[in-house]
Amino acid sequence: MSFTRPATFTTRPTLRGTFGMSASTHWLATGTAQAVLERGGNAFDAATAAAFVLHVVEPHLNGPGGDMTGVFSTAEEPGKPVVLMGQGPAPAGATVQHFRAEGLELVPGSGALAAAVPGAVDAWLLLLRDHGTWELAEVLDFAIRYARDGHPVLARVCSTITAVAGLFREHWPTSADLWMPEGRIPEEGELIRNPALARALQKLVQAGAGLGEAFAAAPAHTREERIDAARREWSGGFVARAVAESVRTPHRHSSGTDHSGVMTMGDMAGFRASYEDAATLEFRGHTIAKTGPWGQGPALLQTLAILAGFDDDHLDPSTELGAHTILEAQKLALADREAYYGDADVPLDYLLSEEYAASRRKLITEDASHDFRPGSVPGREPYIPTLRTEYVPASAGVGEPTLAEAAVAANGETRGDTCHIDVVDRWGNMVSATPSGGWLQSSPAIPELGFCLGTRLQMTWLEPGTPSTLTPGKRPRTTLTPTLVFRDGVAVSALGSPGGDQQDQWQLLYLLRTIVGGYSPQQAIDAPAFHTTSMPGSFWPRTWEPGGAVVEDRLGDDVIAGLERRGHRITRAGDWTLGRLSAVVRDPGTDVLQAAANPRGAQGYAAGR
Repeated sequence: MSFTRPATFTTRPTLRGTFGMSASTHWLATGTAQAVLERGGNAFDAATAAAFVLHVVEPHLNGPGGDMTGVFSTAEEPGKPVVLMGQGPAPAGATVQHFRAEGLELVPGSGALAAAVPGAVDAWLLLLRDHGTWELAEVLDFAIRYARDGHPVLARVCSTITAVAGLFREHWPTSADLWMPEGRIPEEGELIRNPALARALQKLVQAGAGLGEAFAAAPAHTREERIDAARREWSGGFVARAVAESVRTPHRHSSGTDHSGVMTMGDMAGFRASYEDAATLEFRGHTIAKTGPWGQGPALLQTLAILAGFDDDHLDPSTELGAHTILEAQKLALADREAYYGDADVPLDYLLSEEYAASRRKLITEDASHDFRPGSVPGREPYIPTLRTEYVPASAGVGEPTLAEAAVAANGETRGDTCHIDVVDRWGNMVSATPSGGWLQSSPAIPELGFCLGTRLQMTWLEPGTPSTLTPGKRPRTTLTPTLVFRDGVAVSALGSPGGDQQDQWQLLYLLRTIVGGYSPQQAIDAPAFHTTSMPGSFWPRTWEPGGAVVEDRLGDDVIAGLERRGHRITRAGDWTLGRLSAVVRDPGTDVLQAAANPRGAQGYAAGR
């Protein structure tokens, strides 16, 4: 059986050129990145400028109080993948004992008690300092202007505010003041402004001139010193003080109860973004690079290792056999994610070994599994989480929202969306980054800053002895998972997607279609998508659906019926609903660049020449 041929029609062309390419989840971020490239900046200048714009124009999906992970390679070392680590840890006061004393069984999905130390801003500034060329003032100018002068608001921002309007009015007045001025929800396309955020970003720029609270000495003399001054201002100046003061006020969490946060200035001052080695796997002549197992990225590598032992007809996402095999392999890898992954000593070499992959591969039969099946690792006991198909907190009163089918519930609970950006420049620098957290529905807005804290700690457990137990100073096992692909020792593609637990599942389909099926980037992004829900979710309330699979209707009635006959519990999601991918590509032999972006939601765009 041959691999299914791609559709002749694509929603947009795969862009091709030789100068530079950008792709992201919002056209204004893509346009910003491309503008930086056009003015002589490199991929790292462009990605950083675009990331701060994403904070402004996609506030329902990310913010400065959130986190990010990236994978990049430089023109000087094109074969070396480097992880940009912008995932902050749990604060010192975020202990299991404290949460239990607050009457909680799970870390809430909204509210400042669920906040990890913000990591995104410091990570972007670190990347800019070490690998960019522009001054901080030039990079932040785009975001400052959009925040100060306004930008046309997305329909999805308006619908998010609508979903949590009652929460804002009754419990989070600072958020109501910021996002519902005069008590009104903005309308799609209306210019909205965030002057507090514009002022906060301007203060970071001013810190380089010696005007910041945390650096009131003589002006810095080099670009690097000016950026470091801004980093110190963020972690030890007005930002840290405003964060610490804001969380002291008790406020409503997704649990239906009120709590204060535990973030302090000391927590903010103690975090620094860093670089790490990537986890990698060889697949069909390509090297796939991901974060370490403090993120979910290696689960994609495990899935590829399992699938590598099958013939190509088992790897075609557009057929019943291929979709079934892929779903079953994903279940096995994601079970290991829950059983073994965390900011700890994870036996990743064994989990990625051919021997282990072969043992997991044998578990895939013609029928869908409805079991939670982590593998056996010598000397390790797999953690088996409480497997809930629904969850109602003991503290929830009559009529309190608990589990919502929508992405955003009335209590601020958000499951599975974020932002992404990819950039490649004419010199061969390439970066893939996934900023997230700190979305407007995460926790009460901090008036002085124009943003709120994230809720990444909801990905930890309150049971002792798990690989991702809530622990002060340790990172939560994040879902943020950008990808870099190498061939013949050179970076050839950067890609990623929003989507929480679905991020790597959707990226897997792209990789199989491009590497095995020969699809172009836009053909792979446009093609029908699906994912499994047969694993404990990473987001509050941590439920699962045994045997569950969500599919786009375009997969076809025959294929979907075949999956149902095999025992998959199918949820049809519509024709164009799953996947938020973007990608950039470079051919090192010709220097031809490509880019593509997701058409779903009419929001993501690629640009380049």
